[in-house]
Amino acid sequence: MKPMQDKKNKDENNIIETSMDIDEAFSSDPRVYEVGYLFVPNISQEELPANYGNLKELVSSFGGHIISDEMPKIINLAYPMIKVISNIHTKFTTAYFGWVKFEIDPARVLELKKKLDLSSNIIRFLIIKTVKENTIATKRFVYRDGAHRKTVAKNGEEASAENTEINKEEIDKEIDAMVAV
Repeated sequence: MKPMQDKKNKDENNIIETSMDIDEAFSSDPRVYEVGYLFVPNISQEELPANYGNLKELVSSFGGHIISDEMPKIINLAYPMIKVISNIHTKFTTAYFGWVKFEIDPARVLELKKKLDLSSNIIRFLIIKTVKENTIATKRFVYRDGAHRKTVAKNGEEASAENTEINKEEIDKEIDAMVAV
């Protein structure tokens, strides 16, 4: 009977050690998250900065460190959204859209989500894991010149337009314009 009890104790110790490893891995370094949100449109322009500040303070209250953010802007929604406010179903076709990128301990994200669910000023929100680097896609002007296009001859062979001299300064300027973010 003693060998069976030793095996049971050994298994329990192994389970405890494994769960401690998982806890340490889960609560290790803070991760970067981004929350995109829709504020109700009946917030006045004067109240909008206060609500926006309250959201950022909420993230900070859970130990989050704000990396970047964008002030909410009014947008038309792709489809009507319904939110229950004071036991009344309210339909929205516009909303203030904004986002906040922050760094927080992964164990605190669920608590933040629960708190955001209770807010009557937020129609919907989405919390995603992301990276710390700037991931904003910028609109870029793509320069297309007709002289550099290839044309197809009637017999099916490619015929290129006349060759133009390459100016290194112009190429450097175009590369700098593409790289500048």
